[in-house]
Amino acid sequence: MITVINLNVSIDKRYELEDFVKGKVMRARTVENTAGGKGLHVANVATILGEEVLATGFIGGKTGEFIVDKLQEMGINNNFIKIKGATRECLAFITDDLIQTEILEPGPEVTNEELNLFLSLYETLLLDSSIVVASGSIPQNIPKDIYADLIRRASAMGKKFLLDTSGELLVKGMEAKPFFIKPNKDELEMITGQTFVNEDHILQQINKLNAAGIEWVVVSLGDKGFLAGHQGKNYKVQIPEVTVKNPVGSGDALVSGFAVGLKRNYSIEKLLAFAAACGTANAMEAETGFVRKKEVEKIAREITVIEL
Repeated sequence: MITVINLNVSIDKRYELEDFVKGKVMRARTVENTAGGKGLHVANVATILGEEVLATGFIGGKTGEFIVDKLQEMGINNNFIKIKGATRECLAFITDDLIQTEILEPGPEVTNEELNLFLSLYETLLLDSSIVVASGSIPQNIPKDIYADLIRRASAMGKKFLLDTSGELLVKGMEAKPFFIKPNKDELEMITGQTFVNEDHILQQINKLNAAGIEWVVVSLGDKGFLAGHQGKNYKVQIPEVTVKNPVGSGDALVSGFAVGLKRNYSIEKLLAFAAACGTANAMEAETGFVRKKEVEKIAREITVIEL
């Protein structure tokens, strides 16, 4: 089973409108409400690809009930800790120039009792998990080293842990040596305090992180694909040109594809191509965190994986 941790889920409200101007009344053409959060995107893609998945984290209030109902409709197994606070809502405004403006609520407050209930649940879920994925931000009152704690618990039971977050959460999480991280170039510069002017500089840092005990490091190059490092070997993954409808969630789809490929024991080349195909397939869809299985399989055959 792939266990996906999304501690700060949300209702994602997506508005399509002509323009977004501060201080003016804007009228949306369409409004869409979906179960959101990076982890839920990961869970949805893995479920579409046919894997056994379980999503977990915190859920609360009427907004939380909406998300659970949506997950059931999507066929995503879930087991959340119910909290007193209400699950957040996040707003995305997509204008005709395809620029997206987002307003992200911070999330509910979580009590120590609720956190301990989650940690107890997590220990139980680990027993049936082969891979754990943790994505995104955290609610209020959760310690910044929460991911490091979850990584250590998973590692103690021999479970692979994929971490996709940013900022202090990523820095502290890396101290616990997750199996996989996916910083972008800006996040990698934040982590190291360095500026990378070319791919060779990025690869040098990837190698350092591999040597420090993080087995897989993937750094996105946007529409040019990504660089990856695994136990001292480097790879460049190039993706085909496609018609992009909505690139949001492509990183989550890539992580999901990576988790699925790991579970299926794909070779390194097939694993990287499959993950890249999932991210690319997501960008071709209007819906965030969504792929079509046949499209993923088709794109995977068009991915180029080069060992450097």
